[in-house]
Amino acid sequence: MIALQTTWDPSSAGIDLFGKFTIHYYSLMWMLAFILGWYIMKRIYMKENLSEEKLDSLFVYTILGTMIGARLGHVIFYQFELFEQDFFSVFLPFRFNPTFEFTGFRGLASHGAAIGIITAMYLYNTKVLHKSVLWILDRIVVPVAIGGAFIRIGNFFNSEIVGTPTDSVFGVIFKQLGEDFARHPAQLYEAFGYIAIFIIMYFIYWKTNKAAISGYMLGLFFVLLWSLRFVIEFFKVAQVEGREDWILGMNTGQVLSVPFIILGIYLMYRKK
Repeated sequence: MIALQTTWDPSSAGIDLFGKFTIHYYSLMWMLAFILGWYIMKRIYMKENLSEEKLDSLFVYTILGTMIGARLGHVIFYQFELFEQDFFSVFLPFRFNPTFEFTGFRGLASHGAAIGIITAMYLYNTKVLHKSVLWILDRIVVPVAIGGAFIRIGNFFNSEIVGTPTDSVFGVIFKQLGEDFARHPAQLYEAFGYIAIFIIMYFIYWKTNKAAISGYMLGLFFVLLWSLRFVIEFFKVAQVEGREDWILGMNTGQVLSVPFIILGIYLMYRKK
């Protein structure tokens, strides 16, 4: 069985441009996520007879909400000490302590991204769209699902957010970690799960009338996404040392997922 396991040891961290600049695979996955998201939302806006001008504004709000929320979410939920140790690195893609170095935003949390997107959509709806905030949230979740898959593939390229050790044939040896044993490729498990969620959400939006029920699409997305995250956490190394068994046997990621699942159930079955 061990012979069937995969060794992951990419020869580079990205695409080298003229020997002077490297587009990291992780950054490339973020770019693809936003570009594909824009294309999907363009089709949705055309179906809903909304102008492309409003779509352009949505693109800006989504990028800012996702990146700011994901970064702050990671620091607040998983690395709070960074506020004291290297404050400016929380908001900038640089490390200042102990030495200055360009790092990019590699510490990003999906729970924070969810809060950031919700906040951004509230502001976007208030200033630009002027509909119900649930209207835009019910639709933005369609591209968000496939975007999450790209991000986790980027994590796989970086050999980060790895899984627990395993003897399974699905195990991957992450050579960049200096290890010679296999781990669950939790990033890929999660990515495949997000692709499945995207297919479900896309089908429901285009083939049913559920999008007309305010909050239903958002609620279903929350239930599917955070239930998946809850299960995947069993195969992942805890991101916060000492919180592998934080509350009732749940780690940080699972604890943070439970409120979103409850909120999703409420949105789906509340009195309209």
